[in-house]
Amino acid sequence: RSTCRWFHPNITGLEAERLLMERGVDSSFLARPSSSNPGDFTLSVRRNGEVTHIKIKNAGDFYDLYGGEKFATLSELVSFYMDNGGQLREKNGEIIELKYPFNCADPTTERWFHGHLSAKEAERLMLERGKNGSFLVRESQSKPGDFVLSVRTDDRVTHVMIRSQFNFQRCMTCSFGFQLIGLKQLKIKIIEHRNHDNKYDVGGGYKFDSLSDLIEHYKRNPMVETSGSVVHLRQPFNATRINASSIESRVRQLHKENGCSNGWLCWNGTSGSNEDGAGRGKGKAGFWEEFESLQQQECRHMFSRKEGLRSENRAKNRYKNILPFDHTRVRLKNIVSDIPGADYINANYIRNKEGDETNTTIDSGGDDSSFGKCYIATQGCLPNTIQDFWHMVYQENTRVIVMTTKEIERGKNKCARYWPEEGESSEYGNEWKVRAVSRTSTADYTLREFFLQGTKPEFSESRRIYHYHFQAWPDHGVPSDPGCVLNFLHDVNARQESIAASLVPKDQDEPCIGPILVHCSAGIGRTGTFIVIDMILDQIKLHGLDCEIDIQRTVQRVRARRSGMVQTEAQYKFVYLAVLHYIETVSQRMQAEQKSLQLGREYTNIRYKSETNTSTTAVVSETSTPTYTPTIPPTSPLSYSLRPK
Repeated sequence: RSTCRWFHPNITGLEAERLLMERGVDSSFLARPSSSNPGDFTLSVRRNGEVTHIKIKNAGDFYDLYGGEKFATLSELVSFYMDNGGQLREKNGEIIELKYPFNCADPTTERWFHGHLSAKEAERLMLERGKNGSFLVRESQSKPGDFVLSVRTDDRVTHVMIRSQFNFQRCMTCSFGFQLIGLKQLKIKIIEHRNHDNKYDVGGGYKFDSLSDLIEHYKRNPMVETSGSVVHLRQPFNATRINASSIESRVRQLHKENGCSNGWLCWNGTSGSNEDGAGRGKGKAGFWEEFESLQQQECRHMFSRKEGLRSENRAKNRYKNILPFDHTRVRLKNIVSDIPGADYINANYIRNKEGDETNTTIDSGGDDSSFGKCYIATQGCLPNTIQDFWHMVYQENTRVIVMTTKEIERGKNKCARYWPEEGESSEYGNEWKVRAVSRTSTADYTLREFFLQGTKPEFSESRRIYHYHFQAWPDHGVPSDPGCVLNFLHDVNARQESIAASLVPKDQDEPCIGPILVHCSAGIGRTGTFIVIDMILDQIKLHGLDCEIDIQRTVQRVRARRSGMVQTEAQYKFVYLAVLHYIETVSQRMQAEQKSLQLGREYTNIRYKSETNTSTTAVVSETSTPTYTPTIPPTSPLSYSLRPK
């Protein structure tokens, strides 16, 4: 792991404990400068409801835990103990796990800051997509706490080290009790204060109070390399990858750059939500810039769509220009092979896993919030595709269908009704029988339950299908508040997980439940929005609130499987707002459940013992004070409150 986001250059031990107890979970950890030994570091780990502190020695040419394995960099040390569970132990043999890095807040909200981007990644990105004079700032991987300014100059990238100087001023306040007659008592209270005086420079010359001040100065006053070349900072190369817990500041920054003048009402989605872009301000930056970059990258997707263009398949497409990519399309099986186009349906697999085009199912008892989750994105049915639609549902072993459009909107047919009324049965194409057994409604959606059965022997098993019909999406724009969508997705996922847990596969390798099927009318706008939100939330549930997310990159990945997913700027912005609302809800719940943190814990003692496999295990001991530990994700359902409309 190359990231050093877990390094917090300017916090004390007490501040580390407060952060880990308020916002972390067991096995969350961070590294920080040592309070007692300047130049050394401390590893702070939350475990069993409290925080353990482990000293890290900086010998100048290596780092170690005062014994044991030696490492060239702090990053290598942390990565080793993350990747090799069981190497870090207490004296009693209990393992100390480093699972969840607790990432440091970014030093600036400016989007040219890219966090832990490596030099090679910076060069690749800027040479592929940047222009002459494009620049970014990233964390130094060789010197934790420092930064690097990377600038594209013609066909190469120049890297300039930015030194970050933290001046610590400590004052000790001691209060003594009195030695009274009959009592031997001496109370000493030590309170540590740090006045943070942060300065940034490029190795000489001016010192600046912030990275933003430094960048603004060198934008006006270009640097000159030793070779004589002038390094101009012309346009920022903006980042889209962020720490999930920092999403509020990113959303505010994107709104600010968009030129929104309506304050909170604009950026929380209660205005400026129509799809024509009205209300988003006149600025061509922020959300507009990120979405426009996606649109330009879409043009580079030269994936084949030949099957949808074939004459025998054109009538099966609701919109002639919205066709499935051939490499991810769903192919109908057990069909009459000599009929041209018999295997075609306008649908694609969408997998929440990069580089995996094979696994399309969710295993029983597995983690449904893992990156192996799969969806099918498809268009709303046409009268002549209903039979194929039910064939796909049965073939893919789909048990949950998500419909995000009304049958008719603004006087236009958006989706043909492909199900019977409650208590009735219908047959589609003399091949599929659907019986509607129940129907329940909430304020935002209708849940229907069907039994699906085929007329052929291989499809004779009757299956219960759950149809979640979301009806709170307005005819124009996006919902004014994301809470209704989050509650809906929670119910959908709870159903999918419940079914997966109840179905028993015939053998371990055989899948027991198929993808969630999602459709709107074209199968790209609302469909893409629901899927991307769900994918991002799954990532946060799996890795915690301090994981890194990239909404633009996630949309780009999804678009590589079905073109045009997340169709408008308003929908793109809504994804941000939905993720923000989720994080706010989870954070508020954790704060409400978290008991007060007891302070004043001491450093642990460390000793080592040799293992039979010649590897060295770090052994520590600690003083424990039990504290309640919230879990991520919560074990009971979250309720997402709706703001007044």
